[in-house]
Amino acid sequence: MSTRSAIPQRNEFPYFRPMITRWLDNDAYGHINNVVYYEYFDTTVNAFLIEATGTDTRSLGQIGIVAETGCVFHSSLSFPQPLDIGLAVERLGRSSVTYRLGVFAQGAQSAAATGKFVHVYVDALTRRPVEIPALIRAILEPLGRFSVAT
Repeated sequence: MSTRSAIPQRNEFPYFRPMITRWLDNDAYGHINNVVYYEYFDTTVNAFLIEATGTDTRSLGQIGIVAETGCVFHSSLSFPQPLDIGLAVERLGRSSVTYRLGVFAQGAQSAAATGKFVHVYVDALTRRPVEIPALIRAILEPLGRFSVAT
C-alpha cells in the first residue's frame, strides 16, 4: 500500500501560469528532467509576485530567498506539452511563506507533479530575517486556505 497522499487536483490552486516546454527540458529518457520542475516553480512564484504587486520585487528592501524546495512526481510530462503551473500558499508566517505548486498538463485535472517552495524574507543588505513586506503579504493571503501564523 502506498504512503503517498491523493494526487492534487486543479481546483486546489487559486492561481495558474501557463508554461511552454522547450526541447531542452527533456532528458535522455524522453520526459522533462526533474531539475526543470524547479525552474517552473521559481518562475511561477516570482512572476506572480512581480505581476500581482506591480513592483519589481528585487528592488524592495526585503527580499525572499529560497530556503527549501521539494517535488513529488505523479506522472510523466514531455516536450512539446504545454503546461499550467498552479500556485497556492500553504503557510504564511511572520518572515516566511510556504508555497504549494502543481504542474499540470494543459487542461488536465490531476497534477503530474507537486512542489514545495519556501521563501524566507531577509533584509536585502544584511541578509537577516525580517517580516514579510505588507505589499507581499497582501497578495499572498488570498492564495491560501490556512490560518495565518503569528
